[in-house]
Formats: sequence, structure tokens, C-alpha cells
Amino acid sequence: MRITGGCHCGAIKYEAEIDPATVALCHCTDCQTMSGSAFRSNVPAKREGFKLTGTPKVYVKTAESGNKRAQAFCPECGTHVYATSVENQQVFGIRVGTCDQRAELRPVRQIWCQSAQPWAMNIDSLTKFPRQPG
Repeated sequence: MRITGGCHCGAIKYEAEIDPATVALCHCTDCQTMSGSAFRSNVPAKREGFKLTGTPKVYVKTAESGNKRAQAFCPECGTHVYATSVENQQVFGIRVGTCDQRAELRPVRQIWCQSAQPWAMNIDSLTKFPRQPG
């Protein structure tokens, strides 16, 4: 599937070929902290199918596994766009929230569930509003 997307302010844009059957939610504590939420949704794109315009700022973090991951975000608006390996950038974990087609990219699996916030595993019972109330 071909997707397009970019950051909030438009300084970073991309096109990518992805497999929608690979969309995942990550509950690791790094994703919680870096997204400001209980989890982050990602979809991998291979290098040959990923075209980026604009120059992201990169922050290198060390994962619990010891792997170093380059976190790319817009230097203007701060939107996290993707993550990739520091040394072998062959796959880019695109942040689904930046995809124009995000409504079509339903997660098929969840990872790092051991660090998931218990309340995040079932939010069906929460009161729902179509917009921010009052």
C-alpha cells in the first residue's frame, strides 16, 4: 500500500510503500514517554520504498535491548515522524499518526505489553464525546 504523510507544520513529508498487515502498537516505556501517550502506533517501510522530503532532526536513544535507534522528528513543530537503526538504515518505523491514510491502518498486533498501562488495554468503557466538551 502506498502512503503519504508528514509532520504537523508540513516541513517534513514522505511517501512510502508499506504492508498494512504490519501495523503495531508499542507499549514500551520509551514509546510512552516519547509519544506522551500510553503507546505508539508504527508501520515499517523498507528503505527502497521510503521517500523523504525535508530534513528531520535526529535524536539517538538506546533501547532496553542496547540497540541504538535514531528518532527522527521535525525541527520546527516537533512531530515524531519515524525511527530507524543508527547503523543500518534499511527499515523505517513510520509513526502512523503522521500518515494521511491513518484511518486505514488498523493495528494487527501489540508489543511490549509487559509495560502497558493497565487502563490502556481496554478503553471501551470510557465516556465518548465527538469533540472536546464545553
